Amino acid sequence: MSQTLIQKYNVAGPRYTSYPTVPYWDLDTFSLSEWKASLKRSFEESNSSEGISLYIHLPFCESLCTFCGCHKHITKRHEVESPYINAVIKEWNLYCELLNEKPKIKELHLGGGTPTFFSPEHLNFLITELLKVSDLAEDYEFSFEGHPNNTTEEHLQTLFNLGFRRVSFGVQDYNIKVQIAIHRIQPFENVKRVTDLARKIGYTSVGHDIIFGLPFQTEADVIETINKTQALMPDRIAFYSYAHVPWIKGNGQRGFNDDDLPTADSKRKQYETGKQNLEDAGYVEIGMDHFALKTDSLYQAMENETLHRNFMGYTASKTQAMIGLGVSSISDSWYGFAQNVKSIEQYYNLIEENTIPVFKGHILNSEDLVIRKHILNLMCNFKTSWTNNNLTFDDLPNVLIKLKEFELDGLLQFESKQVTVTDKGKPFIRNICMAFDLLLQRKKPETKLFSMTI
Repeated sequence: MSQTLIQKYNVAGPRYTSYPTVPYWDLDTFSLSEWKASLKRSFEESNSSEGISLYIHLPFCESLCTFCGCHKHITKRHEVESPYINAVIKEWNLYCELLNEKPKIKELHLGGGTPTFFSPEHLNFLITELLKVSDLAEDYEFSFEGHPNNTTEEHLQTLFNLGFRRVSFGVQDYNIKVQIAIHRIQPFENVKRVTDLARKIGYTSVGHDIIFGLPFQTEADVIETINKTQALMPDRIAFYSYAHVPWIKGNGQRGFNDDDLPTADSKRKQYETGKQNLEDAGYVEIGMDHFALKTDSLYQAMENETLHRNFMGYTASKTQAMIGLGVSSISDSWYGFAQNVKSIEQYYNLIEENTIPVFKGHILNSEDLVIRKHILNLMCNFKTSWTNNNLTFDDLPNVLIKLKEFELDGLLQFESKQVTVTDKGKPFIRNICMAFDLLLQRKKPETKLFSMTI
């Protein structure tokens, strides 16, 4: 990759798990009643045909990983499990009371935090109670994130018995110096143990998460980590850039100096080398940051152009509505976003008052909805078009002018009312999406809000 292009496009930018992105939500016009109305509208339009997605945030971790940008609570007190599980179940019941028919779940994901912080018994109780008031779509998919150090055979078997068939394990990097810096010590043997156990039990998709751009990490470390990963051949791999945002995440990302991080050029070489090694091993790049074997549903969704992206990242199970349960969870009705409170105490208080625990959100206007479609098209399919009048908007001519610069750099191609990202342009997909991001352009932030795109 050209050093000139890296210098030109290495700017702070969103990762586009939503549009509008969270910093540009219109909080002044948002209300809980507006959110409820948008969700009911979406539910009535889509529940019977495709069902909904359910994301459950399980926020507890026993120790702090300094690379992590997720919302978490650090504790070794496992007596926190039961009250939290009961609150999540009650929150789900509040949503079920709001909707006019029984929800049909197409996708359910347990994220964190560390979902396997919770005992198998508590996880079994949680899922069983949620399903008592729900139906399942014919092609439903259940998945969870497991920590290699504390995921037990009982965890895997219990969740498998409940219908889970996909699991992802956080690997990050196998170099011990890097692991110490990010406070995530886990040997290859632990990852191999849980990967082998998952396959033995019958999981059909096992994923590994690998990060490049970590403190003290070198190109050789990335190669070694991928070589060890290839020995286990997970079905899909998230290979993504470390987002260094200590000004947002606080002391959790200040366990090392900025000088300990790879330069932008070194980081890009880590990505390019890692990508080549993964492709040589039979993995196909999916959207941004993801790779999958051709037998995995993520690859098949890309081939069928049904790949979707939301706050859970890329998913093969597209639904119009996604409900997030638990502290800090974000829900998406397609017409609106809503985020739960981040304080566990406040979350419990609102649930006790029979109130859906949302504290901020955004209701999309007509322009937002069109821009959202274009950004989703680019993030999932590396192309978008405006042949349909429903995909035009007033500022489209100005957006096309901005896109011309990417064309001159060989990063995309113009066709009749369509743009397609080239292979050379795929690493710059965030920058290309920024050309469509009218809110980012109109409300230029006074402070840095996002990680660097390269």
